[in-house]
Amino acid sequence: MNHLSLIIKREYLTKVKNKSFIVMTILSPIIMIVLIAVVAYLSQLNNDKVRVISVLDESGFVQGVFKNSEKTTYHMLENMSLEEAKTVSKETASYGLLHIDKFDAIETVGNHIKFYSEESPSLTLMSNLEGQLEKTFTNIKLQQQGIDLDLINASKIRIDIAQESFKGEKTSKIDSFAKLGFGIAAGYLLFMFIIIYGNMIMRSVIEEKTSRIIEIIISSVKPVQLMLGKIIGTSLAGITQFVIWMIFGGLLMTVVSLVMGVDLFDSTTPQQELMQLASDGSSMDFYFESFKTAMQNLPLINLIMAFILFFIGGYLLYSSLYAAIGAAVDNETDTQQFLLPIIVPLILAVYIGIFTVIEDPHGTVSTVFSFIPLTSPVVMLMRIPFGVPVWQQLVSLLILIGSFMFAVWIAAKIYRVGILMYGKKPSYKELIKWIKY
Repeated sequence: MNHLSLIIKREYLTKVKNKSFIVMTILSPIIMIVLIAVVAYLSQLNNDKVRVISVLDESGFVQGVFKNSEKTTYHMLENMSLEEAKTVSKETASYGLLHIDKFDAIETVGNHIKFYSEESPSLTLMSNLEGQLEKTFTNIKLQQQGIDLDLINASKIRIDIAQESFKGEKTSKIDSFAKLGFGIAAGYLLFMFIIIYGNMIMRSVIEEKTSRIIEIIISSVKPVQLMLGKIIGTSLAGITQFVIWMIFGGLLMTVVSLVMGVDLFDSTTPQQELMQLASDGSSMDFYFESFKTAMQNLPLINLIMAFILFFIGGYLLYSSLYAAIGAAVDNETDTQQFLLPIIVPLILAVYIGIFTVIEDPHGTVSTVFSFIPLTSPVVMLMRIPFGVPVWQQLVSLLILIGSFMFAVWIAAKIYRVGILMYGKKPSYKELIKWIKY
C-alpha cells in the first residue's frame, strides 16, 4: 500500500482542480439559494395580500362571528339583495361574497350558504370559513335544545397521556416524529451522497479506461490500490465540496435575507396559520414543550457516532461497487444494467425506514434489514433514535465493515480484468468468470 497515499492525493487534486467541479461547487449553492429566495419572496408577496370578504347574512345568526385578522378583513353587508351584494363586492374588489340565506330549520343551514367569487377561492380560506360556521351553528343548535354551552365547555376534559420508560425517561408523541425526522435526514443525505459521488467514481474509472491512461498506471500500481485510492480520494473531494456548500450556502442565505428583506427561515404557510387558529394557546404551548422534551431525549452522542460510522461504511461499500461497474464497461450507457441492483436496495432501505421503523422500530422487518449490509446504513440510522441496544449497533457495523472488505475483494478482481477490456459489453456471466480468475 506504499502507493495508496499518492493515488489518493492525485485523485483528490484532480477532482478539486477540475473546472466543472469548481464551477458546480460555486454555482450549486447560488442556484439553490436563488430558488429558495424566489419562492420565499413570492410566498411573502402572497401572504402580504389582505383579502376582503364581503358577508351578506340574511339569517341574522352570524353577526359578530367573523373577526378581522392580519390577512383577512370581513365587510358586513346589510339591507340589500343578493344581486346588490354581488355588485358591491365587484365594485370594492372584494375577494369574494359569503351569502347566508334565510332558513327554516337549523339542520338545513348547509343548503343555504354559498360563496361567490371571480376565481376559485383558496382551499385554506374555505376550510377556515367552514370551520367557523360549523362551530357557530352547532352552538346555536345546542342552545335551541336548551343545553348550556358554558356547562359543556366547562365539562370538557383534555387527555394527554404521559409517556415514560421503565427507566423513568419521559417521552411524548412528538418524540417519534423528531426521531423519524433525524432518521429520514440521515438516510436521505447518505442516499444522495452515494448517488452523486458514486457516479463520480464510476465516471472517473470509465474516463481513464477509455483514454488508455489506465494501462500506464497499473504498470506500477496494483489494481486494488488504484481502486481504493479512487474511492478515498473522490470521497475526500466530495466531503470538501459538501463543506464548501454548507459554509457558502449559509453565508449566501444570510446575505440574501438582509439584502432582499426576505426571511428564508420563515416557513409559515396558510395551512399552519389555519392550524394555529384551530388550536388554543395552551395547545401550542403544550406542543412546544413536547417538542423541546423530544429533542432532549434524543441520544445525540450515539446518533453522531453512529451517523459517522454507518455513513462512511455505507458509502465505501457502495463506492466499491460503483468502481467495479466503471471498470467493467466502456461507456456510461452500458452501466444501466448494473446500476439497478445497486439503486434498488437503497430505495428499499428508505421505504422500509419511513413506513416500518416509525410504526415498529424493534419489529422483525426493521431489525432484519438493519443487519443487511446494503440496507443497514439507512435503516439502522433510522432505528437508533428509538433506542437500539449497543450490541446490535456493533454487530451491524461489523457486518457492514466485513461486507465492504468482501466487496472490495470482489470489485478488485473485476477491476483487475475489466480495466483492460475494451470493445465488448460484459454480462453478469462474464463478471462471474472475472471474479474466478
